[in-house]
Amino acid sequence: MASWNSLSLDVTYQIFGWIAFVAWSVSFYPQAILNFRRKSVVGLNFDFLVLNITKHSSYLIYNAGLFFSSAIRRQYREKYGSDEMIPVAANDVAFSIHAVALTAFTLFQVVIYDRGNQKVSKICIGITVIVLLSALACLIFAWNKHSWLWLISVFNIIQVCMTAIKYIPQAFMNFQRKSTVGWSIGNILLDLVGGVLNFAQMGIQSIDQKTLVNFYGNIGKTLLSVEVVVFDVLFVLQHYVFYPVKNEVDTTTLEGNVTSLTDSEEKPELNNV
Repeated sequence: MASWNSLSLDVTYQIFGWIAFVAWSVSFYPQAILNFRRKSVVGLNFDFLVLNITKHSSYLIYNAGLFFSSAIRRQYREKYGSDEMIPVAANDVAFSIHAVALTAFTLFQVVIYDRGNQKVSKICIGITVIVLLSALACLIFAWNKHSWLWLISVFNIIQVCMTAIKYIPQAFMNFQRKSTVGWSIGNILLDLVGGVLNFAQMGIQSIDQKTLVNFYGNIGKTLLSVEVVVFDVLFVLQHYVFYPVKNEVDTTTLEGNVTSLTDSEEKPELNNV
């Protein structure tokens, strides 16, 4: 791995990377805790979860492959230059492992908690199946050609595409409901911090190496940071500006209160008993 020219930039790079790792990793917990407290996942879009685990699984394959495989690192240097630094750090791998585990846990909560009439859409199922079949076809092709860098680049493209579309179902659901109840803003704020610092980490590396290869050599990480920031800003606007709520309350409780009020209006004689 290429050496750093500046020790201070190296230290800053590592600090930013691990802070981003912590922020992104912790960002999974507010939603899981909210689900646990409410014993409900009403308001959390299931398409988002399915697309999210597809995204993080693909990102894990890319990060782990480039970080651990000497063959893939060799192919990377042959393509981008022998002196170039591998654009995947240990915190990237650690984050991916944690992200897959926590997203799987949230999917488990969908199974055990009240989910109302929500379900995974046919469009989401279709997208997931297409992605899996495409990945399998690419694996067979890469196996014959030993094109391992190309293969993990495919998974990098998958994670970028999943990031671009995974937030859309949740954002649209919030728009339809005119509410963000059930969707944790804590998740979004921490996610936003991680996205900004992740982008800053790549910038620091580029300044030290005096090259932009860290951006175009790992275009997936670059686009990931940009997409995360754009969608997180949208969710912040939805939560605090478009559909503000004073308290994160259970939508099932609200629905129950509305039902009770309707019943009492339709049957006023019962209130006199």
